Amino acid sequence: MAIKDLERLQALHRFLNLEIDKDAELQEMIELTAELLNCPIALITLIEGDTQYFLYKVGTDVEQVSNSDSFCRYLNLGNDLMVVTDTHKDERFASNPFVTGNPNVVFYAGVPLTTHDGHLLGSICILDVISREFTPVQSRLLRVLAKRVIQIMEFEFSINLLKQQFLQARDAETKLRSFFESSSSCHLLIDRDMGVMAYNKNMASFLKRMYNVMLKQGTHVNQILQGPALESFTTDFKQALSGKTITFEREVNYKNGERIWWYVAFEPGFDAEGKIIGISYNATDITARKVNEEKILAQNSSLRQIAHMQSHELRKPVATILGLMEVLKLDHSPEMTEEMYMLEETTRELDDKIRMIVNMIN
Repeated sequence: MAIKDLERLQALHRFLNLEIDKDAELQEMIELTAELLNCPIALITLIEGDTQYFLYKVGTDVEQVSNSDSFCRYLNLGNDLMVVTDTHKDERFASNPFVTGNPNVVFYAGVPLTTHDGHLLGSICILDVISREFTPVQSRLLRVLAKRVIQIMEFEFSINLLKQQFLQARDAETKLRSFFESSSSCHLLIDRDMGVMAYNKNMASFLKRMYNVMLKQGTHVNQILQGPALESFTTDFKQALSGKTITFEREVNYKNGERIWWYVAFEPGFDAEGKIIGISYNATDITARKVNEEKILAQNSSLRQIAHMQSHELRKPVATILGLMEVLKLDHSPEMTEEMYMLEETTRELDDKIRMIVNMIN
């Protein structure tokens, strides 16, 4: 998630901590409905399966009814208000047990509770035991009250959704921060305008020590680097903004005399939609590795010199012996005994080994 989104959710924190008692609000709404419309019974109902639940009510102790006995089952998404002035004269309700028996309902008016995306949840309705007319003003008022009920319900849903998003964002931020701080490298997140969005403690302490810069969100790169260093950084930054990943190793000599080898990576940073919003800059101190590599190279060079010198020094007496053997053979000297021939063979074997060593070091 983008840093700006995190900041937006953090700004909502006080709002998300509001204590909202939905049940009390809705009960107060239905009591107000009964009072304003002067009816003894008023209900906010929710439909689930084959049952209609009376969650908020005035004038009845009934908790739920079957949909087959429900007045509100005749409400639908295309009918925003249904009024029955006399249930005895309406064949849909004349035999309803709540008409023929307690509480002997005669009048009914209801509005469906429909979400903004078109789902029918239930209804808000009023009932009376006498026949009555329902005026246009009363009809409008019941519609307004229905909208207010839906607003309260969806507001709670929105609050819970925002809380979930906030917790997820905070968890993501915590993990990101944990990663940043657990790394021995120096990390920066930089926006498209080269302003610092996030950083770890290693980077902050390094910049304070080397450049006497107090790093904070919004610090511009040109407040840290100048001259050729800034130009080089800007070049790599622009390439990363184009979508390329730039990596290299570089030795830097600082004003305080320190010499540090860095492995540096410029990587494009993306938002949730895949748009490049900045770059990730990571620098790892590889000085110890480089020093070891230099030592190994120096040692290898010394070993080559020693081996070269030793091999040539050893070949001198070997070459001398082989030369004498050739002279004796040319003179057909009687002194060439079988032991001397064995000495010649052994010397040639030694010469071959020395040549092999020379070839290996070259």
